[in-house]
Amino acid sequence: MNPVLFTPLKLGEVTAANRIAVPPMCMYSAKIGVAQPFHLAHYARLAQSGAGLVCIEACAVTPEGRITEGDLGLWSDECEAGIAAVVDAMRTAAPGVKILIQLSHAGRKASRTAPWLGSKPLGIAEGGWRVRAPSDIAFGADGPRPLPLDFDECGALVRAFAQAAKRAERAGVDGIELHMAHGYLIHEFLSPLSNTRIDEYGGAFENRTRFAFETADAVKSAVAARTAVGLRVSATDWVEGGWTLEETIELVHGMKRHGLDFVDVSTGGLVPDARIEEAPGYQTSFAARVKAAVDMPVFACGCITEAEQAETILRAGLVDGIDVGRGMLDDPNWGWHAARALGLKAVPGLAVPPQYERGLRL
Repeated sequence: MNPVLFTPLKLGEVTAANRIAVPPMCMYSAKIGVAQPFHLAHYARLAQSGAGLVCIEACAVTPEGRITEGDLGLWSDECEAGIAAVVDAMRTAAPGVKILIQLSHAGRKASRTAPWLGSKPLGIAEGGWRVRAPSDIAFGADGPRPLPLDFDECGALVRAFAQAAKRAERAGVDGIELHMAHGYLIHEFLSPLSNTRIDEYGGAFENRTRFAFETADAVKSAVAARTAVGLRVSATDWVEGGWTLEETIELVHGMKRHGLDFVDVSTGGLVPDARIEEAPGYQTSFAARVKAAVDMPVFACGCITEAEQAETILRAGLVDGIDVGRGMLDDPNWGWHAARALGLKAVPGLAVPPQYERGLRL
């Protein structure tokens, strides 16, 4: 029996050669939002990993939406040209790979230093910027108190997501993932822990999800039907009184009705003191609950590092696709090695890069 991991996966009108996905992982190496030579080399290499899908890291839809000064962006012609160069490098390196891009706004988690510099708040005097969010609740004890977005500014940010989506499509991607997870802006609207608004964007579930649905609708309207659009969501805040799995399922049901094509299920990120015990596949059960409730392709992520582990999850029907993130950073040939581990001598639908063929020994 052929491994499920190496069967095609359809996301809207986009069909990936297999069910391995490289999820978005910020590299914090851009300059004023623009991709650098590092990004061309990095993503061209990941495109040759044997994964059917590679998602380019979070791209901020406005300069203020960056987590750090080194975040990629998609708010200008220069940013768009940089992403187009990255996509071109990926397609040249691996014509068969499908390319997604994640669109994001960091909300109250913006204006910080890179992780290797401590992820500390970056003050305005240090080159940072004023942090904006749904409510004036800081991220952690050391975080700045955000300036709440007014009603008109919420609409402007929805339009910024749509404009970035147009730029992404022009740059040549196959699909777009909307970042609604990990404590960034859209997640901040969703969770009652970070959203205490009393207008149309706060309070009841219908109001807290309004910004998310407006963004999804605007992005879907901005791109052609051939461009897959999905979301990444944190299924739980891991904190009492926060965003829940049940709310996640209701949100994903709604996103399906609004025409989105897939969901990537993660957890956490909203508050710095959440107690999360990472273990192999520790988030898979959340993705499986979403999969059981909603007829939509679902990706699982979180400490899925071995081919046999991924195959077992798929054979059980728990999810449809597997994110391999840090494992790909450690082993950029993860997909080819997974094929070998599961008894295949090639990755169906993807050609071994001829420059590396003598070294892969499939």
